[in-house]
Amino acid sequence: MPDVISTTGTPYADGKILTHTADGVGVITFNNPDKRNAMSLEMWEGFGEALTALRDDDTVRVVILRGAGGKAFVSGADISQFEKVRHNAAASEQYAKRSAAQRALLADYPKPTIACIDGYCLGGGMQVAMLADIRLASHESQFGIPAAKLGIAYGYDGLRHLVSLVGPSWARLLMYTGMRIDSAEALRIGLVERVFPQGELWGETMAMAETIAQNAPLAIKAAKITIAQVLKDESRRDMEAIKVIGNACMDSVDFREGRQAFMEKRKPQFRGK
Repeated sequence: MPDVISTTGTPYADGKILTHTADGVGVITFNNPDKRNAMSLEMWEGFGEALTALRDDDTVRVVILRGAGGKAFVSGADISQFEKVRHNAAASEQYAKRSAAQRALLADYPKPTIACIDGYCLGGGMQVAMLADIRLASHESQFGIPAAKLGIAYGYDGLRHLVSLVGPSWARLLMYTGMRIDSAEALRIGLVERVFPQGELWGETMAMAETIAQNAPLAIKAAKITIAQVLKDESRRDMEAIKVIGNACMDSVDFREGRQAFMEKRKPQFRGK
């Protein structure tokens, strides 16, 4: 990506996870470009710390995930660690437990999230991207899950999200072959939502994030909660949660502000209250 990665925010995992914030937008950068942003356990844990910090920052209304270096979003797990931490079933279970908390945090994140994908998005990178609310990619990006080429079982949650996005047939094709697909194919099958030229990706991502940040936070929260419940089996849906957030929206200061701004033909100033 042509813009400069900001290092003015807080570093995590010895600087391999970076954050910065501006105008209601928080950015988390996977900053391990020498390994095409491959995720070590330390990076997973730093990622969780970064997510928590931006979640608890009331000035942040939307979070972008991106990779440093212009070659990869996340190219997968750091395979150099596997011989020590993922060499058999018992070790792999411990590895999964140490990274599961961060994936769960992203899966249930209360704020909108956007994956800005430029380059390789493979394996663990696909897990991260699929957990984001929205995926935007450059024309040069490539996607794949090479688990079958490594002898790895990908796990229920990762496959559940893959199937929900692309359907069972494409999930089988991607998993059985370990093939890579380009961004045009990813767009066609529903793995990503929008594709842009590389030089325009970051600007388009920021424009979308700023639009979301300027909209009513409670209304966005209501949409996020409701869509999450729609995706669950009917017996597991929390209809009360949908009702509670709906009532909160209709009783909010922001709803009054939205109505007044519309009548006065001005831009609303939402406060999330």
